[in-house]
Amino acid sequence: MTYDPDEAVAALARVDASLGRLMERAGPCLLEARVPYHPFRALMRSIIFQQLSGKAAGTIYDRVLDLFPDKTHPEPEQVLAVPAEAFRGAGMSRAKVAAVKDLAEKTLEGAVPSGRRLNGMPDDEIISRFTRVRGIGEWTVQMMLIFDLGRGDVLPVKDLGVRKGFMFTYGLSDLPDQAELLEHGEIWRPYRSVASWYFWRAVELDG
Repeated sequence: MTYDPDEAVAALARVDASLGRLMERAGPCLLEARVPYHPFRALMRSIIFQQLSGKAAGTIYDRVLDLFPDKTHPEPEQVLAVPAEAFRGAGMSRAKVAAVKDLAEKTLEGAVPSGRRLNGMPDDEIISRFTRVRGIGEWTVQMMLIFDLGRGDVLPVKDLGVRKGFMFTYGLSDLPDQAELLEHGEIWRPYRSVASWYFWRAVELDG
């Protein structure tokens, strides 16, 4: 983690009373970094899981792993060696096959850094690099920054759950727009990831 979650909660409570009440109701922040982190593996899994229910995506993911000799997550070279038709047979769409192949190519080219190299890179650079991969958008990288890399100051303003949680927390009648969320979120720096996590909890508590 790049921050202490307990310190983050205390700091957020001091600057935002409404968020403080939500955090008290929701309990401790359970965010943790994933160590070690493998960007290629995580992004490939993310591509396969996009726009699918967890059960359906998990079934397809297992079928994809079955395409490889040891039935564990493949390396980029192995992905490029498997014909697109084999991935299609496992249940992947044409767009997802193209995205996974592009991810493998960009990983071999060095455009997708290793987990170790990511540690010293700023959030904006990571987003810029990873969104060059076909099928990887800003939201996907933001989730990686929050949940895998343990970055403390990420605010996914396009995320419906974060927007709903903000609406519930501040008693709004409508969802906030992105500009409103960004403006209010300035007081949460440098712990906007923790604020976002609690807004997801607000949806569970109040939704």
